[in-house]
Amino acid sequence: MVLLVSTAPTPRAPRPLDRWVLGAALTTLLFVGGLVWAKWWPYTLKIDGLVDSRAWDGGALVDVARDAPTWWQGAWEFTIAYSDAVWKALLVGLLIAAAIDALLPREWLRRVLTRRSTTAGAAIAGAASMPSMMCTCCASPVAVSLRRTGVPLPSVVAYWLGNPVLNPAVLVFLALVGPWQWAATRLVVGMGLVLGAAALAARLAPRRWVDPTSADLVPEPSEEQDGPSLQRFVRSLARFTITLVPEYLVVVALVGAAAHVFTFDAAWVTGGGIALVAVAAIVVLLVIPTGGEIPVLLTLAAIGASPWVLGLVLMALPAVSLPSLIMVGRSLTWRVTAATAGVVAGAGIVAGAVLAVLL
Repeated sequence: MVLLVSTAPTPRAPRPLDRWVLGAALTTLLFVGGLVWAKWWPYTLKIDGLVDSRAWDGGALVDVARDAPTWWQGAWEFTIAYSDAVWKALLVGLLIAAAIDALLPREWLRRVLTRRSTTAGAAIAGAASMPSMMCTCCASPVAVSLRRTGVPLPSVVAYWLGNPVLNPAVLVFLALVGPWQWAATRLVVGMGLVLGAAALAARLAPRRWVDPTSADLVPEPSEEQDGPSLQRFVRSLARFTITLVPEYLVVVALVGAAAHVFTFDAAWVTGGGIALVAVAAIVVLLVIPTGGEIPVLLTLAAIGASPWVLGLVLMALPAVSLPSLIMVGRSLTWRVTAATAGVVAGAGIVAGAVLAVLL
């Protein structure tokens, strides 16, 4: 009997490193493709139209809730209108969050966004936020995912705030439809806000901290060693969707109901003191899509609002909202989240002071 032995090499499964490289390539493709679809191309068209018209098309989204017949219709119609405005970006945000969680080695992001200096780490994270150009709510799933991977809390705060505050498209929008002082103030005060909030987060962050809501979701060492997989990505996407989207929609509806019940009086936007405090609270909690502060600014400027009110709307209205604060609260800790909201309001006051000098 002749025993035949095959000399052909036995196929080997891809090495973990090869799979991580593939995961990084897929994440990059998802990031670029998703943002071209949801952000870059639509904003390119928007800028092209504004160059010719120099006029903002559309009114404030909050008018949808305010003009509804009842509070519950205001809540419903506001939720529908807001969801229609942001669903593409929110979907991309969820996909990127899942890709970061499942397709990238956690050590990679930690190395990129961890620096000896809090300021350096925050500056890198703030710069990294600018291409994604998301509103505060759509950036929240990505912020939660970054924190789960072990990225330092100050860097996560900088990335989360940098998305809406340092959005280059909105800076161009502001320069095209408003006075140059708006865009300049947004950029300068915005950079200070991103770095200042990160520095405060570093001081308030617990020395040893684990997200109690996601500790059981951290991959087992074997999963990390095996590399990325489609199954992990699908699980992460489902997890982020189930844990973040329902509460997000509920809080958006509550904001819509409140917007119907509570309306601005002219004295609020032209006065100071208590009225200014009330405006600060409203703009910190109100939710808007990307660029949603622009029609509000134009309307307020037309009726003679004070520079202090304009500064609050310019900085605080896009930076955070009640839905986004709730979405990131458990991951950033409620203490840091509340402090960040306070810093945002303070940045609005600073912006008002700058506008009072420049305008």
